[in-house]
Parts: sequence; structure tokens; C-alpha cells
Amino acid sequence: MANPRQRFERFCYKHRNKGIPNLMLYVSLGSALVYLFTMATDNYLLYDWLCFDYSLILQGQVWRLFSYALTYDGGGILMTVIGLMCYFSLGRAMENIWGTFRFNLYYFCGILLMDIYGMVVGAFLGEYAVVMGYYVDIIWLNMSLFLGYATLYPDAQFLLFFIIPIRAWIFALIDLVLVVYYLFALPFPFNVFPLIALANYFLFFGKDVLNVLPASWRANARRLFRKKNHTGREPKAKNIPFPTAGSYEASTAKVKAPYTHRCTVCGRTDVSDPELEFRYCSRCKGYHCYCQDHIGNHDHVTE
Repeated sequence: MANPRQRFERFCYKHRNKGIPNLMLYVSLGSALVYLFTMATDNYLLYDWLCFDYSLILQGQVWRLFSYALTYDGGGILMTVIGLMCYFSLGRAMENIWGTFRFNLYYFCGILLMDIYGMVVGAFLGEYAVVMGYYVDIIWLNMSLFLGYATLYPDAQFLLFFIIPIRAWIFALIDLVLVVYYLFALPFPFNVFPLIALANYFLFFGKDVLNVLPASWRANARRLFRKKNHTGREPKAKNIPFPTAGSYEASTAKVKAPYTHRCTVCGRTDVSDPELEFRYCSRCKGYHCYCQDHIGNHDHVTE
């Protein structure tokens, strides 16, 4: 029987084409137009109409619960353009591997979590809630976007200063360090806002967040924490059948399986989902099959 996360992944795959396609394209273009209008008119009138404002939301300006996603400012036109292009590319890559529906859920869930906490803190602050607009910032939502991309593509490379290649997982660890820094640098309750990005990230990735670490680190960690017997030697490995494995042995069993390919992660087969593509991972030990959604997002079998 599938666990809740597997059922969630199957539900998202079933509806993968629903939602707003190219969501980050619209968000990036909208943010660029807001920024250009602000620079051209030399005032922040449009920003003031779109930013999060607790008191005005209570007065009926409910669009502010979502429109603050268009208030990105990178601190200069060059950095803003680079930032918007970067976030568009990250979102597009995540949408390609997840599907439109799941990526929409991820992005809007981040906005919803920010809204809930912003309204709760606004009610707590009372007349000082006007400062909420400075902390309900799109930067935290973009942080969860980058962490998600780094988990799906940990070995992807970015060019720092357009010269130095750095892998995505290194930037992800830097983001986590910044979250810890803001946790102590910002006053309470505003220091919790960076954790909202992490809450959204962990909610959608679960134990898959470990994929952001290099495969060699994960393998060394498993060897380090492996239980040893009383003689100090590692116990002899046992072959335990894994019912959801899509390995080569499934096709050589005495009783022929009712499918040819089966995903090791989600258990979907070429019979239950004939539109799926299946591949065998060359980095896993043995013959392990994965569907198109998990061929680039799974823990490699090393033993």
C-alpha cells in the first residue's frame, strides 16, 4: 500500500498539466514591469499598492496577499534583471520535472504560509503592524525556490561572477547558513520569516531534502551510522526483497511479472501508467529502474 507521500506524488502526476503553465514567466515579467515603472517615475507608488500591508488587507485590499510576489528589487537594475532571469530559469526547470500542478502548489503554498504568519504577527503587533511590509518579502519565497532546484539538480553549476563554476548544492548550503544567521540577526517575531521558506521546502520534499548533499557524503554517512556487532565488525549484508523495487530480477522471476518496468521510488509501472518513460540508473549498483519523474531525483543504491 502506498504511503501518503507516494499517494501525493501520484495525485500530482495525474493532474500534472493543470494549473498556470510558465508561472515564473508571468511572475518575472510582472516584477520587471513594476521595477521599470518605479525607476521611470522615480516613486514607489506601485510598490506601495502591491506590498503586504496588514491594516489595508483588513480594510478589503485582499490582493496584497499575493501581489507582493511582484515587488522583487535586486538593489540595482543589473542585479534585478539577473535575479529575475535566474528565478525564471529555476522555476522553469522545476516545472519541467514536477509538472505544472505540483510546481504551482509549491509556489502558492509558500505564499500562503507567508500570508498566514504575516497576518498572525500583524494581529500581535497591533498599531506597529505597518512594519510587516518590510519583512513579508519575496526574497524568502525565492529562497525556497532555489533550495527546491538545488535538491532536484544538486550537481547543476552556476557561474559566480560569470567565471567561477559552483555547484547548486554549495549555494543551497549557503542559503541554509543565511537562514541561521537571520534567525539570530532579526528581532522576534520577524526572524521566523526565513523559516517559512524552509517549512515550505520540507513540506514538499520530505526526506528527499538529503538529495541536496553530494552522493559521496550520503554514502559516507550511511557507513558511519551503520550498526556494528559486538566484535566491532560490520554485520554481513543480507539480501532483503524490496517489493517496490523495479530491478532486473523482477523480469527473471519464475512467475512473470505483469509489467516490464517499475519505478523503484513510486512503484508506477509501464502497465499502470503507459505514458511514462522509464530508465535504468547507471550510478546505482545493480539494475534499478526509475520513471521520468525520479530518474534525476533519487538516492543512488551503492550497496
